Amino acid sequence: MTSLTSLNEAHVKNLSEGEQKILEARHHDPFEVLGRHPDGDGIVIRAFLPGTAEAAIESRDRPLPMDRIPNTDLFEWRGKPDAVPERYALVLTDHHGRTRIRHDPYAFPPRLTDFDLHLFGEGQHRHPYRFLGARVVSVDGIRGVLFGVWAPNADRVSVVGDFNQWDGRAHPMRSRGGCGVWELFVPELEAGMLYKFELRDRNGGIHLKTDPYGRRFELRPSTAAIVEGPDDFRWKDEAWMAERASRDWQHAPLSIYEVHPGSWQRQEDGRFLNYRDLAHRLVPYVLENGFTHIELLPVTEHPFDGSWGYQATGYFAPTSRFGTPDDFRYFVNLCHESGIGVILDWVPAHFPKDDHALANFDGTPLYEHADPRRGEHQDWGTYIFNFGRKEVKAFLIASALYWLEELHLDGLRVDAVASMLYLDYSREPGEWLPNVHGGREHLEAVEFLKELNTVVYQQAPGVLTMAEESTAWPGVSRPVSEGGLGFSLKWNMGWMNDTLSYMHKDPVHRRWHHDQLTFGLMYAFSENFMLPFSHDEVVHMKRSMLEKMPGDEWQRFANLRLLYTYLFTMPGKKLLFMGNEFAQGREWNFEGPLDWHLLEHENHNGVRSLVADLNHLYRDSPALHAHDFEPEGFQWLDCDDADSSRLVFTRRGGGQEWVVALNFTPVLHSGYRLGVPVSGQWEIIFNSDSRFYGGSNAGPSGPITSRPVPAMGKEHSIEIALPPLAGVILRKVPEEPPPAR
Repeated sequence: MTSLTSLNEAHVKNLSEGEQKILEARHHDPFEVLGRHPDGDGIVIRAFLPGTAEAAIESRDRPLPMDRIPNTDLFEWRGKPDAVPERYALVLTDHHGRTRIRHDPYAFPPRLTDFDLHLFGEGQHRHPYRFLGARVVSVDGIRGVLFGVWAPNADRVSVVGDFNQWDGRAHPMRSRGGCGVWELFVPELEAGMLYKFELRDRNGGIHLKTDPYGRRFELRPSTAAIVEGPDDFRWKDEAWMAERASRDWQHAPLSIYEVHPGSWQRQEDGRFLNYRDLAHRLVPYVLENGFTHIELLPVTEHPFDGSWGYQATGYFAPTSRFGTPDDFRYFVNLCHESGIGVILDWVPAHFPKDDHALANFDGTPLYEHADPRRGEHQDWGTYIFNFGRKEVKAFLIASALYWLEELHLDGLRVDAVASMLYLDYSREPGEWLPNVHGGREHLEAVEFLKELNTVVYQQAPGVLTMAEESTAWPGVSRPVSEGGLGFSLKWNMGWMNDTLSYMHKDPVHRRWHHDQLTFGLMYAFSENFMLPFSHDEVVHMKRSMLEKMPGDEWQRFANLRLLYTYLFTMPGKKLLFMGNEFAQGREWNFEGPLDWHLLEHENHNGVRSLVADLNHLYRDSPALHAHDFEPEGFQWLDCDDADSSRLVFTRRGGGQEWVVALNFTPVLHSGYRLGVPVSGQWEIIFNSDSRFYGGSNAGPSGPITSRPVPAMGKEHSIEIALPPLAGVILRKVPEEPPPAR
């Protein structure tokens, strides 16, 4: 009777089809060949080991030598089942005589559950990043990294990295069938390892891709993903998160400071600030200037600085330009501990065509729509997500939840919503495909946005979603249950464009364009509006906010102070891009920091002081914020004075009713009569022409007693000197309580 050992020593055979596929790196399930398998009364263990001179299986007594199949890097051992453990280790010797011991990845059963894979395949898994990508785990007490990737049309997928010399033959992954997911547990790997996925398409093409679910990446221009360890960051924002979940944000102040982290400030040698350094500089500045939230231009990982983050390749990773994911968590945590919310500019509309990322991921249009009439943005040179594909929707919704749940962000500003809603967006006839009803509405994108907002509010109560949407699409900020898209807020691009167009005009011509200031109130309460002066208004030859203003230097600064007074007293939440608050003199340039030296000049520092005071007044005064979305918070007193370019209105809330008067000409109006809601003494609590802001200090300084003279539809009125190119806010002087008896 011949022993199993002698059979192993004498074994010579032709290669099977499966073994040939392993050698050619085209097997969809390498576990069919590699690892431990029954072999008659015994077992056979196979391993494919490129670069290995000798291989053995570790055992209690001595290593059990494996035989190389001639002219291949396939090794085999045959023997008794109890001779080696289930999770055996291989003893590998390279051609330089160096030996190492590692567990065989193909000795481990599948780790991803059928339940997770089924939910993912149905597009209903809300957290696929918890099993796809790369996770440090322990299996049967053996620590390693579990890799998972969705690539349904690939012929073979391997994980590659420094640990296998980027050799796609070394670690082919297992296909999990109909859902298109591939997985592999690689023992002994740790956090910090670089990796990518190598995919062979069905035409034999090879694609080297970074991880769509990667949570950390190399610093550009390198593009590998980095294995991120378990999240053990110690958050200290429990009070903030609990309060956020129950916050009545619609009736609370919301004033956002929009920031590009790479160009707000820099280190002294010109390098980027780390997220932690940014936190310690930015948080005190935001607090001093009264903003409630910081909105970050996209910090999702991106390859090109000049895209400002709007062409993302890492939808689950804070960009490594500014540090690690834990550095980013530190930034958010410090903001929350300081009472500041954090919003991310998030881009689900499109993604870049870079070969290393999502584009043509498995050799087919996977994340993008296959037809370029649906799948390409001609203006931006990018691909459009295929919103009709369940797994793609799951990917995007999971990205949103990752930032909100795992990184504790307080909201998402969703970029380019208008481009998502319309199939003919920026396209000529014949360049787009109509929907199933023959219309121009992108029905799949509409359903995606509704699902996104529904899921986000369910999973992360209290967060905000904001749509950059510039068309007349109805119900953008109305609940999905009422037929809306479900966003919390909509950017009021019409108001912004009308206002800047008006302010750009010489005051002598403004009388002919008065409706540009008043028309916005015709629809101001049809949506929950954000009033934005964003980064888009100070780039691409549009000039800085200051340079948009007409006139000489004095008039330009006065106009800008007046514009901001108008902004903070109009119904709607507020947003200013960095630099706007101190009248940055030139257009924003992402390649360097803001011109902070301008704060040494009185006029620039005056504008900053004005914005800070307006922010604090807005935050502390219910009249200016409690009814931003409701008509009872606003009433015109005079909106028809086009000849003099003046506006007068009241703001109400929390028992307050304040009068706002704005003068858009460089003329001082002495003896200007204002109607007031109630009789008594009135005082100016804010004057944009104050000398503290660089103004001429025109206007009354003390209380003014009303008279029973009708004006502006009110029975009582006061007379004031209305300063040139300025706005004033007045309130009734509080009455002294009667003395106690």
